[in-house]
Amino acid sequence: MRSEQEVNRAIDQYSDMILRLCMVYLKNSTDAEDIFQTVFLKYTLYDRPFENEEHEKAWLIRVTVNECKNLVRSRWWRAESFEEYAGTLVFDNQAQSNLFQMVMALPRKYRIPIYLHYYEGYSTQEIGQLLKLPKNTVCTQLKRGRELLKESLQEVDGDV
Repeated sequence: MRSEQEVNRAIDQYSDMILRLCMVYLKNSTDAEDIFQTVFLKYTLYDRPFENEEHEKAWLIRVTVNECKNLVRSRWWRAESFEEYAGTLVFDNQAQSNLFQMVMALPRKYRIPIYLHYYEGYSTQEIGQLLKLPKNTVCTQLKRGRELLKESLQEVDGDV
């Protein structure tokens, strides 16, 4: 079991990332907070040492994704509206806010890799390891997700 100091450090360092990833996956703040607690409970109880900070971060992301998948698979879970949470996000400008809304509107299989690549800075190889997908599958999902985003942006530009 990890010390209180070690857990507090991890929460300070990774809490925003974990909550954002939960929101990207679930689109529900209540469920995201539940998964957040579960992830850090598992972190507290995980007694093996991490090789380095990157290994620790990857472990937390992997546990978060697995917990989100487990919740989505459960019989009673249903997706809720994302608008409530979106109103609490702060962006530098309206264009960033609009783009994030478009990313969140993508199907999950494109949304998660795009989020991890562009918002968290992971390479396609790393995303493949985190999501247990072949690198080429990640590349394809990123490409298709970008194509869908491009179509959405063209529709918005066409409406203006």
